[in-house]
Amino acid sequence: MPNAARASRAARTGPKETPLVARVFAELADGRFHSGEALARALGVSRSAVWKAAAALRAQGSALHAVPNRGYRLSCGSEPLDPAMIRAHLVRERIAKIEAAWAIGSTNTALLERANPGSGTAEVLLAEYQSAGRGRRGRAWLAPPGGAICLSMSWTFREVPQDLGALGLVIGVCALRALREHGLSGVSLKWPNDLLVDGRKLGGVLIDLRAESAGAACVVIGIGLNVALGAELLRQIAATGTAATDLASVAQAVPARNALAAALVSACVPGLIEFERQGLKPFIEDWRAADALRGRAVNVSAADGVARGIARGIDLRGALMVETPHGMRRFISGDVTVRS
Repeated sequence: MPNAARASRAARTGPKETPLVARVFAELADGRFHSGEALARALGVSRSAVWKAAAALRAQGSALHAVPNRGYRLSCGSEPLDPAMIRAHLVRERIAKIEAAWAIGSTNTALLERANPGSGTAEVLLAEYQSAGRGRRGRAWLAPPGGAICLSMSWTFREVPQDLGALGLVIGVCALRALREHGLSGVSLKWPNDLLVDGRKLGGVLIDLRAESAGAACVVIGIGLNVALGAELLRQIAATGTAATDLASVAQAVPARNALAAALVSACVPGLIEFERQGLKPFIEDWRAADALRGRAVNVSAADGVARGIARGIDLRGALMVETPHGMRRFISGDVTVRS
């Protein structure tokens, strides 16, 4: 969609629905230079307002260049998330609602605060920027506007699945299938919830459960996928002890974000239906084929301390099997690091 059309649509929705920083981002999403005067004219605001919006984009982590006599430019262009475009790519209709927020605390938290969707249907929420994005164990998930896919999906099972603890592994397989549809090979899965390329984290899965005392159970599935974080943010993440990468670094052609978000949803919905019927079994071979830990020397940090041994894959319930000097151990949760 041309920038002018996006701006016109954003202007019609009004400032409450679409903040100015989001409208400036939409204009700059093509990765080209736009003068402050041209932006102000297109958006019907002052140049001072554009300058403040640009400063807000930088504060949210965007790599935004400002060059005299040329204007503003995002270092990596990225189409804005658009629910209508995502829905147009979907091949199955079990989606009750798709929304995309400009900025939110956490997409998982927002869906957890809502009523459960009807059984067999999903609610999808995406955000350009999360001020309190969460990974496992409360870790922060960092991504600038346009730099990632931050997607959450709520789903209600009729009954709590027997292998519910393995759902994160199933979603990992679904995400892997979606990436392969877009030509990305070489992605591996690290137990329990990471997608890796060459040992670096490309994305992750976060599962939140809200179960009733009997019967139905609602899960909120969060998928974070790094699209174009930029060198500076990758360095910041590395400083926290996590080696990360993004699609801009590993893909020959970076997929359009709306098409990729739709592929994730399209892979997860039938995956959830199959998981409710058959548990982990239909997914286990795909997971094992992509296992990044199997045969590696690992440390597993669990509630009772750190175990050292050789990772031997997962069992039929999704637990990590580790051969230690004291025998085989089975882990249903924990943090894993690979030893050199």
